[in-house]
Amino acid sequence: MLAGVGAHVPPSIVTNEDLASKLDTSDDWITSRTGISTRHVVEADTATSDLAVRAGAAAITSAGPDSRIDAVVLATSTPDRRCPATAPAVASALGLSGVAAFDIDAVCSGFVYGLAVAEGLIASGAAQCVLLIGADVFSSIVDPTDRTTAPLFGDGAGAVVLKAGAPDDAGALHAVELGSDGALVELITVRAGDRWFSLQGQAVYRHAVTRMTEAARNVLKKAGWSVEDVDRFVAHQANLRILRTVGTELGIDPDRVYANVSAVGNTVAASIPLALAHAHEAGRVRAGDRVLLSAFGGGATWGAAALTWPDLAN
Repeated sequence: MLAGVGAHVPPSIVTNEDLASKLDTSDDWITSRTGISTRHVVEADTATSDLAVRAGAAAITSAGPDSRIDAVVLATSTPDRRCPATAPAVASALGLSGVAAFDIDAVCSGFVYGLAVAEGLIASGAAQCVLLIGADVFSSIVDPTDRTTAPLFGDGAGAVVLKAGAPDDAGALHAVELGSDGALVELITVRAGDRWFSLQGQAVYRHAVTRMTEAARNVLKKAGWSVEDVDRFVAHQANLRILRTVGTELGIDPDRVYANVSAVGNTVAASIPLALAHAHEAGRVRAGDRVLLSAFGGGATWGAAALTWPDLAN
């Protein structure tokens, strides 16, 4: 069951006008195609772990003093180092030295994959309380001179605390659906020997809509929910067109689709937990709400989850 939520974005903001002053683009061009107006980016001395620690600490505070974390799972595709994993350093910085800690990488689907991993740790008895963090610093791998990718991504971190619980508890995770197709590896990638990330935008759009919709329908079946049961749809915040199209394909009313992509851009593995935290802060998700999640990312990977929102303090 979900017991706490937290988020952190770096203070530095890059606007569309800032990008237009350096690239062959404009605010209207970016906004009309992506729905993104601003994004947060780190300073040169800030790493993924720094964002993860801040979001993780906020989630632990949200979960309350009785939450004794015994595992840390970090979803990221921009680790501090190629080796070792970043999660142990995050755990140590949070005062959690000695607990299990490891990274997973499913790019933009990382948080949904992490939910399944955390659920498995708890179900197996390997952990009773898991801190799951999604954090990425994509500004470190996106070519700042590429007008097709530079406007899309922002840096950030989001986190949740998950505990053992019963299916009817507030915050219960009811079902998770995961999938992948390695034949689509070139859609979203940093090739060996390259510095910069590359993206096949039109193909990603088609596959993202198809797979996010399919995964959402499958997870609704697993949870025993209908589309009408969903109070809030919180999908990976890739761009506004994808969010709206998936919502339409599923038959979810636009007012039940939550989006914060305009303010933060695509924050990759941080996207869904950051959106959940912002929705909670804004009162857009309330205790008892049935929440549907869906994501598509590099690999290609995709996934969806169904959960009931817990009663959290603001």
